[in-house]
Amino acid sequence: MIVTKRLVLRPARADDLDDVHAFLSDEAGSLYWIGPAHTDIYQSRAWIDDMMASPQEQKPDFLIEYEGQVIGKAGCYQPPEIGYRIRSDQWGKGLAREAMAALLPWIAENRPEIDHLIADVDPRNEASIRLLKSLGCDEPRFQARTMETHIGWCDSLYFTITRDVMRALKRD
Repeated sequence: MIVTKRLVLRPARADDLDDVHAFLSDEAGSLYWIGPAHTDIYQSRAWIDDMMASPQEQKPDFLIEYEGQVIGKAGCYQPPEIGYRIRSDQWGKGLAREAMAALLPWIAENRPEIDHLIADVDPRNEASIRLLKSLGCDEPRFQARTMETHIGWCDSLYFTITRDVMRALKRD
């Protein structure tokens, strides 16, 4: 568990289903996600079951709790790839940055085998680009047509987050 001024990053629990479904069924929040918004709570149940089945020792992947409610996730589903997602009604509050600014030093301290992370961002996702640059990531590497998703073929900006960058961050 990771605690910041406003957030708790913690492993998933079965009783998180309604909150998890709320952010996974969020259309705006799904725009740059790998798949479309969940239309059925059973999709969210399978997602949360998969998250609970993955030990934190293998995949440092957390739900983000704000004001007693799960509003998103941040972590490595498949290290070294890192990602985050916040329910769209919570955007603009700095919550994703706060979560990542706490998570990255935690990974550097607790997962010595992870010497770098990679964030794959759609070039149209200006908010994520600003967030990653604010964390100290270098200029990304561009690659065209990397993935076909629910919105069609997408390009990628690959941000590399080094262990030095992770260690340099201070928790908000």
